Amino acid sequence: MSALNEIRDERRKKLEALTAAGVDSYPAASQRTHTIAEVLVGWGILTPFFKKNVTLAGRVLVRRGQGAILFVDFADGTGKFQAVLKGDRIEQKQFALFTDNVDSGDFVEFSGTLFKTKKGQRSILVRSWRMLSKSLLPLPDKRHGLRDEDERFRKRYLDLMQDADLRALFVRKARFWSTARLFMATRGFLEVETPTLEVTTGGAEARPFKTHHNDFDIDVFLRISVGELWQKRLMAAGFEKTFEIGRVYRNEGTSPEHLQEFTNLEFYWSYANFTDGMALVKELYRTLAQEVYGTTAFTYRDMQFDLADEWVLIDYVSEIEKQTGLSVLTATEEDMIQKLTELGVTYDGNNRERLTDTLWKYCRKNIAGPAFLVHHPKLVAPLAKSNLEKEGTVQMFQPIFGGSEVGRGYSELNDPLDQRARFDLQRKLLEAGDDEAMMADYEFVDMLEHGMPPTCGFGFGERLFAILEGRPIRETQLFPLMRPKE
Repeated sequence: MSALNEIRDERRKKLEALTAAGVDSYPAASQRTHTIAEVLVGWGILTPFFKKNVTLAGRVLVRRGQGAILFVDFADGTGKFQAVLKGDRIEQKQFALFTDNVDSGDFVEFSGTLFKTKKGQRSILVRSWRMLSKSLLPLPDKRHGLRDEDERFRKRYLDLMQDADLRALFVRKARFWSTARLFMATRGFLEVETPTLEVTTGGAEARPFKTHHNDFDIDVFLRISVGELWQKRLMAAGFEKTFEIGRVYRNEGTSPEHLQEFTNLEFYWSYANFTDGMALVKELYRTLAQEVYGTTAFTYRDMQFDLADEWVLIDYVSEIEKQTGLSVLTATEEDMIQKLTELGVTYDGNNRERLTDTLWKYCRKNIAGPAFLVHHPKLVAPLAKSNLEKEGTVQMFQPIFGGSEVGRGYSELNDPLDQRARFDLQRKLLEAGDDEAMMADYEFVDMLEHGMPPTCGFGFGERLFAILEGRPIRETQLFPLMRPKE
């Protein structure tokens, strides 16, 4: 029998002993009167009140002492506190039940009065206690915690319970998205909800997840963007500013900056273009940095960048030519393959779009930022308006921090003839085996034929938060997807 099974069996015996004594070890509710945080904040201010009977509750962390006195450290999610059980201040039967049957990990309720020990530690002198939830498995070793990464993610509740810094990260993440939501709302953007199941995925170039709709008897896809083509339909409908924060799904590989499920924000702004979008995004990102972190200076991949600095404009085509000597507008596919081979870069797919994107990804790792990448080749941006000042490019922008892209926006293409032609090209790429090419949505083209005003659209996701945290994106997910144990 394993050590863990022995512990489980021993604790089940304690559970049975409690049950035999008439104790309900899993009651439906607690009679707690205060959180630990309320006690700690109110101490000294409301001392006369706290001298009355109070009830606190939490998970038992450590038990100390023996004989006629026990000291118990416990936590309730708002803080830690100490309970003191003295044999002469609590009913003997209750004292014995606690001594014999309560373990670290149990959730317990303590009723009594607040006092300070001789060493000055704030405590509750227990007059009675109740079991709230008897644990059958032990907590991880306090000193070492969960060391195995697979186990940390699989038992995230234990990891979060023992790692205060990790819990604080997710408090920051909640504030990150609430700050973004407030920023958009206070600037007149209406929060909307768009479909997560789509007949045709749009708004990005990624491999989708596929499922089946039984009622309609059709295959559908989980969305790969936060409703880009739907929100642009709202622009045509007369809404001037919309945004959505929601989950997206991409059936792709995992890396420090990529996951298959994550949260994105996308906004759309009628009568604005990509330069308007850059100004708003710069203000948004600086606001997120200040509100969540209290600073604009960060380090990622040993690169330092400060969002308060000037955001330089980097021309997509010129930057690749500067770093590789190759112009992606005029080079042949053979030239690109030769250059990637020369640089020792692995590439996936040999069509012009994938090769161009791979060359850029090689170059971006050398840019610390803050910067805006602009004037992308038309081929890599099927939904962006053409740039009349530089043939073959589009009015697109991407913020760059620490060698990574942290968003994507453009002056939205609203010419139905141009959009149809670009969808036709993407359809041919799909038919040729490029499963990351964009699906053609000809109903969207119908909408454009009815007319859509000039519009700027932009989206960003959890990658930005992960980079500001300086962590792999998987670490910033509460419950990342895990392969089932065999």
